[in-house]
Amino acid sequence: MFKSLLFKILISCFVCLALSVLSGVSVANQVVDWYSTINKPTWNPPSYVFAPVWTILYILIGIAGARIWHFGEGALRKQALLLFIIQLILNYSWTPIFFGLHNISLSLVVILTLVFLIILTIRLFMKIDRPAAYLLIPYLIWVTFASYLNYSIFMLN
Repeated sequence: MFKSLLFKILISCFVCLALSVLSGVSVANQVVDWYSTINKPTWNPPSYVFAPVWTILYILIGIAGARIWHFGEGALRKQALLLFIIQLILNYSWTPIFFGLHNISLSLVVILTLVFLIILTIRLFMKIDRPAAYLLIPYLIWVTFASYLNYSIFMLN
């Protein structure tokens, strides 16, 4: 049973991290070219903070998803994993919308929707596996902060 869970954790973390790398690589030059030129609040974190924070978060997200995959059963597990996948797709779509399309307003809608979906995911995960739900709380906190940052950038530009 432990080997099965560990295998699912490795797969889930790999997928989360690989997709984040693909999303980031697709717009890497925009971070330097465009993002550095727009107005940002004085409390905007330095760019070097984002990669390590997201790496840790994607590992936690991957472990949470793997736990639901492993411990969940039936329709509730299917529902939880579907919601998990939808919020991940939304998460990964934010980067190309914000950095690639330079669409600050649409990215704000995306990230606020993401906050709502993360809350729903945590609530559903709680019914299946409390540790999986708790693993998503740092993600919720960071995305809430990122939403405020996105909003602030929207207002300044």
